[in-house]
Amino acid sequence: MARLFGFIGNQAELGPKVLQAHAEDLRVKFESPQALGWGVGFYQFGEVLLRRRHLEHTLELDPGQMTSEVKAEVLLGHVRMPTVGNLRTENTHPFRYREWLFAQIGTPATFADIRAELLARLPVFLRSNVRGDTDSEVMFHLVLSRLLEKGQLDMIHASATETANSLREALRQVNDICTVASLPTYCGDILLTNGERILAVHQSGQMAYRFVNDAEEVQQYLAEGSARVPHASRIQCCVVASEIDTLPERWVRVPNDSLVTLSPTEPPVVESLAL
Repeated sequence: MARLFGFIGNQAELGPKVLQAHAEDLRVKFESPQALGWGVGFYQFGEVLLRRRHLEHTLELDPGQMTSEVKAEVLLGHVRMPTVGNLRTENTHPFRYREWLFAQIGTPATFADIRAELLARLPVFLRSNVRGDTDSEVMFHLVLSRLLEKGQLDMIHASATETANSLREALRQVNDICTVASLPTYCGDILLTNGERILAVHQSGQMAYRFVNDAEEVQQYLAEGSARVPHASRIQCCVVASEIDTLPERWVRVPNDSLVTLSPTEPPVVESLAL
């Protein structure tokens, strides 16, 4: 089992509080001890920071604990049981390139058969940046190559539309290669951000989000029984997570084959992935 999660908001302390409040819903549990890799990537004081760890044997892992000391308005997190690639830092999500962070669950069943061709489609400088041997890192760099083609890779304020189109085009590229080779097409979940918004791709399984913008609820998370939080009515965040089998109260299920745009100032926007 893997877990993909993220949050974005306009108050750095709110997202981790919501994750902690839903710890039981988001906890990854196993019947026997498992070797896991986990990581979080976040934006703090203009810097992109990564925390990536390996656990040799564990029965459960709580995303709330992973992020309890993080104060950031945007964060991506991932819990991973190795499928493609050994359990090492270079294979641990999220992956970073400059301002971009990327995490994914779901592996093409025949990734080894198409890896070389996918890498060959990358510009040399992006290909040389692939450090591990996971499908996810290659997929990330395919998205980056599409952003490069659109002149968005190094933009301070990358276009939301072009970012979404880059995601779609990278997925189509993988599926086209699989189809030509008579292989199963890719199906998985992705989170991508440059610190301004999170784009979530959901193709199968159970993804859901929790949008928090009620002043009383915000007050409850941030004040902890003390003085009222100024301007609580203007504070909001959204938490998104994969593999949510039982829908918690006030969470919203994301339909399969959807693209979700999460913003620090607007409600989530769900549209068809339309590959």
